[in-house]
Amino acid sequence: MVLRTSKDCLRDMRRHVMMTLVDTEQSYVESLRTLIQGYMRPLKQPDSSSIVDPLLVDEIFYQIPEILEHHENFLEQVAGCVAQWHDRQTVGQILIQSFSKETIANMYSAYIDNFLNAKDAVRTAKEAKPAFHKFLEQSMRENKEKQALGDLMIKPVQRIPRYELLVKDLLKHTSEDHPDHPYLLDAQRNIKHLAEKINKGRRSAEEVEKEARVIQEIEAHIEGIEHILNPQRKFIRQEMVMEAKTVGGKKDRSLFLFSDLIICTTLKRKSGSLRRSSMSLYSAASAIDTSSKYKFLWKLPLEDVEVVKSSIQATNRESIQKMISRLDDDLSTLGQISKLSETLSFPHQSLDEAIKDLLASIHRELSEKQSLAFSISFLPTKLEFTTASAESSFVFEFTSPDACSNFEHAFEEAKKKLAMSKDQWDPEFLKAIPIMKTRSGMQFSCASPSHCSPDSGCEVWVCNSDGYVGQVCLLNIKDEPMVEACIAVCSARIICIAAVPGLKGRCVHANIHRQKHAVSPHLSVFTRRDRGSENCLGATPGHTQQQLHIHITHSSLELAEQPSGPRAELGPFDSDDTDDEDSPSPSSTLQSQASHSTISSSYGNDEGQCPKDMVTETTSSEEEQEFPITSSYGAPGMLGMGGGNCVHTDSPMDGRAMRRSSRGSFTRASLEDLLSIDPEAYQSSVWLGTEDGCIHVYQSSDNIRNRKNSMKMQHSSSILCVLYLDNKVFVSLAIGEVIVYQREAGDFWDPQSSQTLVLGTASNPITKMVPVGGKLWCGSQNRVLIINTTTLEKEHWFQVGTDSSRCVTCMVAYGQGVWLALQGSAQVRLYHAQSWESLTEVDVAPAVHKMLAGADAIIRQHKAACLRITALLACKDLLWIGTSAGVVLTLAIPAVSAGTSAASLKSSLVPMGSAHGHTGHVRFLTSIELPEGFDMKFPLTTGDSSADSNLHRCDSARRRTSAHLPSKTNHLVISGGDGYEDFRLTNSSETVGRDDSTNHLLLWRV
Repeated sequence: MVLRTSKDCLRDMRRHVMMTLVDTEQSYVESLRTLIQGYMRPLKQPDSSSIVDPLLVDEIFYQIPEILEHHENFLEQVAGCVAQWHDRQTVGQILIQSFSKETIANMYSAYIDNFLNAKDAVRTAKEAKPAFHKFLEQSMRENKEKQALGDLMIKPVQRIPRYELLVKDLLKHTSEDHPDHPYLLDAQRNIKHLAEKINKGRRSAEEVEKEARVIQEIEAHIEGIEHILNPQRKFIRQEMVMEAKTVGGKKDRSLFLFSDLIICTTLKRKSGSLRRSSMSLYSAASAIDTSSKYKFLWKLPLEDVEVVKSSIQATNRESIQKMISRLDDDLSTLGQISKLSETLSFPHQSLDEAIKDLLASIHRELSEKQSLAFSISFLPTKLEFTTASAESSFVFEFTSPDACSNFEHAFEEAKKKLAMSKDQWDPEFLKAIPIMKTRSGMQFSCASPSHCSPDSGCEVWVCNSDGYVGQVCLLNIKDEPMVEACIAVCSARIICIAAVPGLKGRCVHANIHRQKHAVSPHLSVFTRRDRGSENCLGATPGHTQQQLHIHITHSSLELAEQPSGPRAELGPFDSDDTDDEDSPSPSSTLQSQASHSTISSSYGNDEGQCPKDMVTETTSSEEEQEFPITSSYGAPGMLGMGGGNCVHTDSPMDGRAMRRSSRGSFTRASLEDLLSIDPEAYQSSVWLGTEDGCIHVYQSSDNIRNRKNSMKMQHSSSILCVLYLDNKVFVSLAIGEVIVYQREAGDFWDPQSSQTLVLGTASNPITKMVPVGGKLWCGSQNRVLIINTTTLEKEHWFQVGTDSSRCVTCMVAYGQGVWLALQGSAQVRLYHAQSWESLTEVDVAPAVHKMLAGADAIIRQHKAACLRITALLACKDLLWIGTSAGVVLTLAIPAVSAGTSAASLKSSLVPMGSAHGHTGHVRFLTSIELPEGFDMKFPLTTGDSSADSNLHRCDSARRRTSAHLPSKTNHLVISGGDGYEDFRLTNSSETVGRDDSTNHLLLWRV
């Protein structure tokens, strides 16, 4: 007799579990093949249109072919593993590979989300054509297992949890020192996560479908009402009541209570129909009594309605019960005192009388409170509602006190939940701006705000392209937001954009003027020995003026005219207008400058009143240009503005000169400053990165309107990302390199002064860069690299997820948290900025499905199948999430401190969808902060075309009046995408699909 060791038993049990896995997988694959071969393919034949509508076939068998393909590959792998079974055989790696990828999660989630629709499609096909019912019966008889279509369709819903049980059994019979043990632990976690995700999606999809169908049913049975379907709206209950009218007695009414709305209708009962006193979404098989007809009377937002409390209702029942209890305690105490008084030998007649009086008083009080409690227990059957403005009120009589009490309780609970949701920051939707396509196929790619000031207005540069032409649309929001220009800037797609600030100087101020007149390439510097009139540059009696003309070429400076006079001294005046110290000599100043720009300016020398502005024109040529300017008296080199008028800069004469760069911009400062700086270094710029590897740098909207960039740099591969940080510009190339551009103090960006960091490869380039706590976070595939911006060295890296085929596509930082999303993923992940710990993960699919509940079934399925996050933005404590379905979501950002961990972050993060979104992809999200004192003159037109627009406008007006924010806190959030859609509209609305092909910018105020 051979004794079996425990090791042999474990080996045999492991093989037995694996054989079970192979057998059940074989059975599952056969069921899926039966669905395809026995049902789907015959129904997809061209001659099967007489049996079933082809569109219904696609809906019934949605995602089945993809699921079958995945499980055929999995079956082949596990069967091969069992065929070569040995003591050290591992199977965990196969399980990890098959069930950790997001593709399998997306397939099953999409199938489960569509499951209810598929069942409805089967029911519809049966009702439409009897031939379909006969086909199902015949197909069931012919398949090997004699399984009906419904039995086969439910199998994918039930399959994933069974893998979890099998892996658990396998772990039970695998020793810890076995090489397969760690893999099986990882596989168990992955499969459990997948099962939870699918179950969550199934419950969410079922709830959303149920709520949407209930509201659609209500809308179909109320005459005169439409467009009440709202992804955020839930039906709560219905009550049949009588309305007490001052004239005409009582009228039958039906009240429909929703999570944010109350609707009142008349009730028209058919003969012989039964009156249903109360119906609820969760207790009634049907939402409403279909044997009755309803006619719309009015609807009101829930927050505008209040219940008028009577004196008895206002009494706190709980306090009465507490008082009764205290009185009972007092009676007990007095009884004990009375017994103790009997033991006294001293005369105590007065005490006995006092006790007797107290007992009588307490009994009277107790009787009154008990009567009051008894009357409260019989609640009235009437409720009075009044509007917030108190302009109208309604009195309804319910069928019973319980019905009245239950409806009031549901009403108050709904108002409480609504108020809590309103406490979360609710962005105010402003308007949708269509951007007409100048070329077919133009799509948005990126956007960024540029320099913003109350005088010049705020501009957002929006880039779009058809793959052959790159275009910039300038969105000006100084008054009402509008697109002022669409300018073609290159012959390639613009991939990325970044606004780069200029240097900040104490005495240097850039003044850019519109192009109206050419300017002489001279610099005129006036000196004076004592203080004179500061209102004009003209000659003043008693004051000495000298004029120094310096001609500056690209490489040298020449004195055009020497000053004269016995006390003449050469020296520029600084902005403080002091001459206490000696000015530096011109020779030392001139020798220290090697300018690449042209300096030009002339000042008039006439007496008279000075105009408010000096009108000049810049030239866009990179080469030196000289255009002599004639003054009002014909003197060359002097710029005049008419007879007797002198010219000065934007402020009174302060001893400063003006310099124009070769790129056409002006800087006013002291001569010393002008000879030591590049004017453009103090001006902000916008950098555009293109698919053909070119970077275009523009100084202002004026330059781009003239189609003349300030600088152009060509690289060997596509520009994926551009980022300004720590006085450097980081440029990511598709070949895996990051080019770092720098500027010295007082200089503009030098294309030759750059460093190259090799942080990735052509297959793993840097796809996203974000500044986080003074460091640079770079996304390379599913890894995040952290770069020190001073040393330009990699300090740390960590991995995001397990799928190395997915790269980081979206990443934003807010406080101590960094949010990111991977390619093709519908999950957004939060990481700690210091500890790099993964804090939480939020799935946006349920919120998106909720917003799409009213969409066409085919469109909904398509968007759900390829759902992914396309844009992220963090603004004002909200994370904005753009999706491929066109839905824009907001998520309240949790507080993340230095000590925050995944365990401490217990709050459930639920994204909320905006009713306004895009028909197609959200291409970008950006925000612009409006400066203090900036006057936004947005009209109150929100683009609403539904019947709920009045409610929305009233809500927006209330938010503005009740919680007016200081202007310095105003932000605009802008999303750009394909088309515009109001998700509150049903598919039957005339406006649906009207603007699907037009790109839109959507604006919110926060």
